Parts: sequence; structure tokens; C-alpha cells
Amino acid sequence: MSTILSADHPLVDGRTADAPLVRASRGQRSETLPVWFMRQAGRSLPEYRELRVGIDMLDSCLRPELASEITLQPVRRHGVDGAVFFSDIVVPLKLVGIDVDIVPGRGPVFANPIRTPEDVREFAARLRGETRPELFAPIAEAVALTVAELGSTPLIGFAGAPFTLAAYLVEGGPSKDHLRARGLMRAEPEAWNELARAIAELSAAFLETQILAGASVVQLFDSWAGSLSREVYRTSVAPSSAIPLAHAATFETPAGERIRSIHFGVGTGELLADMHETGGDVQGVDDRIPLDEAARRLPGVPLQGNIDPATLFAGDAVLHEHTREVVRRGQAAPAHIVNLGHGVPPEADPTVLTRLVEFVHTLPGDGAA
Repeated sequence: MSTILSADHPLVDGRTADAPLVRASRGQRSETLPVWFMRQAGRSLPEYRELRVGIDMLDSCLRPELASEITLQPVRRHGVDGAVFFSDIVVPLKLVGIDVDIVPGRGPVFANPIRTPEDVREFAARLRGETRPELFAPIAEAVALTVAELGSTPLIGFAGAPFTLAAYLVEGGPSKDHLRARGLMRAEPEAWNELARAIAELSAAFLETQILAGASVVQLFDSWAGSLSREVYRTSVAPSSAIPLAHAATFETPAGERIRSIHFGVGTGELLADMHETGGDVQGVDDRIPLDEAARRLPGVPLQGNIDPATLFAGDAVLHEHTREVVRRGQAAPAHIVNLGHGVPPEADPTVLTRLVEFVHTLPGDGAA
């Protein structure tokens, strides 16, 4: 069942309906190639670091005016074609009362990891009782504040994919190999599926809040899916990832134009077809696989990516030549959203990113670079 977006939504009142990024998400090319950067909200910007002094990461995500300002900073600085909402994938868990903190230099750390079927049942029951819309009020307010300032620049809402969030919950924090999570997946498949579904429904609610408040496109991040085989991904991850993507697609304009989604994972070259089958419209591609090869594996699918973040440190001549090649290979897809193959490194020089956006905007939107 579809939900019709309100008359003041940017896709409905016309502010973002024809923006290059929105058009690309529909598989349509524009004169201007759309470009934005994952983790662009802050990270390398001195104005972001100044704003965050003395404020914890999760606290900054839950202060609407602060989250809005941080979201807007890269748009003002770089002139990117999309603003990705400043938040964190663990924010929905924090909002429903899960004890989580982001430890500088380490990442999300959970006080009470979920390790047993009993833990899973308790967690799932808690989420079923706590996912009330009012819990996401700070997110809705921050999105609304941001959209009011963005004008024709679309806001990209986002959420964490169930596997990545479940891996954090089971491990208790970041892990290189996710052995506990993968072990639970194999030893207790029913418990794993219950955990993944509960998180999927939370991510769907998080996306819904951002869409209703004004997001024009959404992205599902699956940072750790690249650690899985295709078989495991298909059987134990894809069904839950499909839930938030399918939910996002139920929101549409009165004219019948639905919200489009981007699905991205790190190290997922061998999973691209399986990830796309979960229901996303645009497939994000990291920097380990050329875009023309990704297009060969996904005929007819719009792509996002995939500038190697390392080239940000190689000088403009190397960076721009590499970008030209990325755009050339991106011609193989019906549409191309230019991005890095992963997030902006905190050490990146902001002026390099600004010049990169300017360079991308000199390239023809048809990719004939």
C-alpha cells in the first residue's frame, strides 16, 4: 500500500523533482553529472570540527539544529548535488533505548551485546514495543530544518542495513571478521533471522521518518556485507535488507513518482547482483571493481561511485584523470551518480573535494569524457 507524500514535500512542490541526482536515481541522465560524497557531512571540514567541540557524536546527531547545520556545511563548501543527512546508523537503536556509545578512534560500542536466542527474543520484543513515531521526533525536526534551507538540492536520507547493525550488536563493537555474528547466523538461524528482521523494521521506520520530513532519495549502507559469501548473503541477509528498501518504495508523489533508493556495501563486488535484487534502484559500487564491469553484471541499473578515496591525496592531475576514467566507465550504465568508492577520509583536504566537484561539473552528463 502506497503513502502519498504531502504537498510541501520537495518532490511534490517541484523543488527537487528534476534535480540531477533525483533524475539519475530514476535512470535518467542530465546535462550535469550529479556528485556527492559518502560521509561528506563533516569528517574533513574544519567548521565541522569546530562545531563539534565538546559534543559527543550521538548527542550531535540528536540536536536538530546542530544536525541540520552539519548536513548543510558540505553543500555550502563543496557545491555537491545532494546533502546526505547527518546522523549515524546506530541512532535508531539509541532512540529506542539501546545502550550504545561511539568511542572516538574505535566506533560504536554496545554495553550489552546480543549473543543468544534469549537475547534476540528480548531485543526483538523491546523494538516491537518502542518503535513509536514520536521517538524519531528529533530526526524529523532536523530533516525539516535542513530541507527548508536546501532549495533545489535534494536531501539523501539514510539508514544502516540489518547485517551491519546486527554485526555490531552481536560483536559488541567493531570487528574485522564478524565471527560471532556469522557464528550466530549459522548456529541459530531462526534467532538470526528474528534479529535481522527486527533491525530491518527499525531501519524502515528511520527511513520513513526522513522521507516524510522531506528526503528526496534514501541510501541503505551495508558496511560489512563484503565479509559474506554469496550463498550466505542470499539466505541470511538479503531478505532483511529488502524490508527497508521495499518500505521506502511505498512513498510516492500524487503523480505516482516513488521515492528511489541507493544500496551500497563495501567489498561487495561479487554481491552486486544479489544486493540489487533486494529492491534498491541505484547500486552503489566501491572502488574495487570498475563501473563498466559493474554495469555488465547489472544491465540497465543506475550506478553510484566509485572514485578511489586514495586519489584525493595524489594531486589534482592524478585525481582528475582518474575521475575522468571513472566517468567514462560509468557511461555503460543508464545513469551515474559520481561518488567515492567509500567515505571521505577525515584527513582529506576540503579544497581538494571542492575542486573535484567543480571538475565533475565540467564533464558532460552523458559521460563522454
